[in-house]
Amino acid sequence: MTPASSDLPTSARALDLLHSVFGYDRFRFQQANIIQTLLDGGDALVLMPTGGGKSVCFQIPAMIRAGVGIVISPLIALMQDQVDALKTAGIRADYMNSTQSSAVRAGVEKRLLNNELDLLYVSPERLNTSDFITLLQRSCLALFAIDEAHCVSQWGHDFRSDYLQLKLLHQQFPQVPRIALTATADKRTREEIIQQLELQQARVFIHSFDRANIFYRISEGQNNRDRLWRFIQANHAGDAGIVYCLSRKRVEAIADWLHLKGRIALPYHAGMDADTRAQHQHRFLAEEGVIIVATIAFGMGIDKPDVRFVAHLNMPKTIEAYYQETGRAGRDGLPANAWLAYGMQDVISLRQISQQSEASEEFKRNQHRKLDSMLGLCEQVTCRRQTLLAYFDETLDQACGHCDNCTEPPTTWDATEAARKALSCVFRTGQRFGVNYLIDVLMGKPQERISRNRHDQISTWGIGTELSMNQWRSLFRQLLVYGYLESDSDQYGGMRLTQRAKPLLGGNENLMLREVSPVKQKLTSRSSRPSLEVTDQTLFDALRALRKSLADDLGVPPYVIFHDKSLLEMIDALPTNLSEMADISGVGAQKLERFGQAFLTVIKQHQ
Repeated sequence: MTPASSDLPTSARALDLLHSVFGYDRFRFQQANIIQTLLDGGDALVLMPTGGGKSVCFQIPAMIRAGVGIVISPLIALMQDQVDALKTAGIRADYMNSTQSSAVRAGVEKRLLNNELDLLYVSPERLNTSDFITLLQRSCLALFAIDEAHCVSQWGHDFRSDYLQLKLLHQQFPQVPRIALTATADKRTREEIIQQLELQQARVFIHSFDRANIFYRISEGQNNRDRLWRFIQANHAGDAGIVYCLSRKRVEAIADWLHLKGRIALPYHAGMDADTRAQHQHRFLAEEGVIIVATIAFGMGIDKPDVRFVAHLNMPKTIEAYYQETGRAGRDGLPANAWLAYGMQDVISLRQISQQSEASEEFKRNQHRKLDSMLGLCEQVTCRRQTLLAYFDETLDQACGHCDNCTEPPTTWDATEAARKALSCVFRTGQRFGVNYLIDVLMGKPQERISRNRHDQISTWGIGTELSMNQWRSLFRQLLVYGYLESDSDQYGGMRLTQRAKPLLGGNENLMLREVSPVKQKLTSRSSRPSLEVTDQTLFDALRALRKSLADDLGVPPYVIFHDKSLLEMIDALPTNLSEMADISGVGAQKLERFGQAFLTVIKQHQ
């Protein structure tokens, strides 16, 4: 707690801390109401998009209330980075996890018991131990903050079994306020968070899920790897980004390939040893312009604000996963891109994974529904953002104008006749062959296997020459997505008709589909690099160089010193003294004292 704020009313003290510690003049969204709820001793469930400022909602109350705020986080590998950032801002913070020696943990325990901490970060696994509960019972507690609260949901995409035990907080410490926070939760997941954490009396704060600074682009096609490179070169030649792949093998291959292309690209997946993963994560956070190629094992809790793009080379299983992963771009509010490339094999593979699961039938039905929603987002012809927000029960009245479907509206075509040909070919070949074989039959390609099966003598042989192979693949993919076809759960992925196909085959239904042009699709999105004059760019580069030097000296990532957004504001305002520098967003009292003069010197040198 800052001494200057100790005699102010709680609301004024909260605003004073926001300015003096974090360097911001006003609260965003519902932060003030959330903070007041905790200061009054109440519980809260907070849904706020990545980059929306969730951490402030518990950090400021923990600094005002007597005692320490216990932050439960699943991210052991990131605790030190989070605590280092808090310490740089002048906050009394620490963490306790299995990476520390017993002597270090003993020191943290002593500070906890002596009331020398405002915030203590721990994992759910540690909190669930009897020894730690006993330690908490001897401590003065300000609040509990349960971060990434969606991990409690068995219906969600990041389930952690240890989160189920966190209801003991309410049972063991009924007078200590709790706040559960997440950036991703549909209605069912929200209900489960409330039930599992016993938050029935909590106030629920749901902010808009819209990340207006992110441009969404989703495209289907071949040669995803080459399209990824053209996208990066056109929009993010020197930017930090994340590329998600479905398999560990693909992660390694894409990272090696990007490295050969001249980019710093590092793999990250659960099959790597812990030291290598930690090293790659550190480099991504500490260095400029690094690309991480990862499975979904990477990204939760990453505070790096200047990730300018997130790319997917495989389709995520759910909209929740897609939203959370793309939300790691542009946390600083500056423009960013979310780029996804997918194809027929994604649809087949994800369907098979769902069908082969050993989970309960109810769980599989739920996952199948979520997959259908994700497929629908990929194939739709209207505004992506409207559909994305609707999934989270939020209405966007007008098209966003900031996604591929809005800026380059796709065309549709009457696919009724072609679809009947495709479905009829599936039926007449025995409903056991894959898409490539079916296309060869439709296009009348002479092949020994087709002749051996005598499928060059059936009525659908050669009746599909009016479409290209890519157009047929797009058609089959959309027939799968919309439920006219299903694939076998075996490795061959044979196509079968569903009940939904009967009206279409019988001439009782027409079908309009998204058109895939035979010409190369446009690959650029929206540039997310700052638009600066040459002189401003020189100053921006100099400020970034200073920031990097200071960060290296302190052993912290550059963004812990100042975000790019703060540097751009310095360029716009050109402060000449510390008083003017204090008005820059993100410049709190501690950072002003430690770094302000150095940045003023660089600004003066470039005027």
